[in-house]
Amino acid sequence: MAGELPVMAALLLVAVAGSAVVLARDPVRQSAVLAGLGLSLAVLFAVLQAPDVALSELAVGTAFTPLMVLLSVRKVRHNARRSERREEHE
Repeated sequence: MAGELPVMAALLLVAVAGSAVVLARDPVRQSAVLAGLGLSLAVLFAVLQAPDVALSELAVGTAFTPLMVLLSVRKVRHNARRSERREEHE
């Protein structure tokens, strides 16, 4: 029973972080919360004694994926502003 407590706590952390990602409305805020979800998943994998998977999740889920989301949002917003400027000049 004592060994199950860390796993249950990590699962609860993942559930809360996953719900927070879904409930975040702003894409920038959502990517920050997504990094938190990646961190909580890395903790879960470490608790489940899978350090290689935890390190991979830490790199991809906490750093790379949120960065790609932020860069995509920046590009879309930049293109939208450029399109608005063109419409004003016409």
